[in-house]
Amino acid sequence: MSVPIVRSVARLRQIVAAWRREGEGIAVVPTMGVLHEGHLSLVRAALEKADRVIVTLFVNPKQFNSQADLAAYPSTEDEDAAKLAPLGAHLLYAPDAEEMYPAAFATTVSVSGVSEGLCGAFRPGHFDGVATVVAKLFLQTSADFGFFGEKDFQQLQLVRRMARDLDIPITIVPCPTVREADGLALSSRNVRLSPAERAVAHKLPSVLLETAERLARGSPVLPTLAEARAAILAAGYRDIEYLELRDEADLRPMTSLDRPARLLVAAWLGGTRLIDNVRISRVSTD
Repeated sequence: MSVPIVRSVARLRQIVAAWRREGEGIAVVPTMGVLHEGHLSLVRAALEKADRVIVTLFVNPKQFNSQADLAAYPSTEDEDAAKLAPLGAHLLYAPDAEEMYPAAFATTVSVSGVSEGLCGAFRPGHFDGVATVVAKLFLQTSADFGFFGEKDFQQLQLVRRMARDLDIPITIVPCPTVREADGLALSSRNVRLSPAERAVAHKLPSVLLETAERLARGSPVLPTLAEARAAILAAGYRDIEYLELRDEADLRPMTSLDRPARLLVAAWLGGTRLIDNVRISRVSTD
């Protein structure tokens, strides 16, 4: 059994049109390949929700800040297709850059607000690239549902806002972060960790969860975050880009826990940048 691979928008739309004539619901799972269990969990969730599931594989040049990073990004289409086949995914859409961004392409989708700060502050232009390619994928697939992991929470909120603002008729379905046995969030970046780095990587989610629990029980935000930063660095991380408490709905900064929030972090372990987040609601003391 293999998953069919389509590389052109025209062929994709022919297939989608046939599914539509049969009255079938369609879900899309956007990826850049190098699939791991986190991606596969999204595919499984999509298969439970929709009649047909399209997984996209496109390494989007517009969301890379460095041409060297883009050139070094692995190409794993054969391996990814082999992982998808037993799950029952119905289509792998794998266009090349010329198909996605034809000659004279001149449009960029930019989402303000939720794209500012956090990863947006350290990766200029990244979220414009994400918003542009995801908008195109939504329109190309005509999907009813889009599945995204909560690990990239800022990206999730950006996609939600973009689809809402542009009136794209799709329901965004968030899926929980999938973690290793020791708590480390699954990421294609994890393979870059040395054995020594991997042995301490779990300290990031551990500190994050402990800090979330303290905040939920009423610990003051700024001193608690300062202590968490110190604990992450003491565990062996070399730098912290951000550790912030943000409003869960619109990602506005928070200095008190008076509404549902997310605690978000990005930190460097050796040469690897890791991100994570957890949800926080204040614990009732009644």
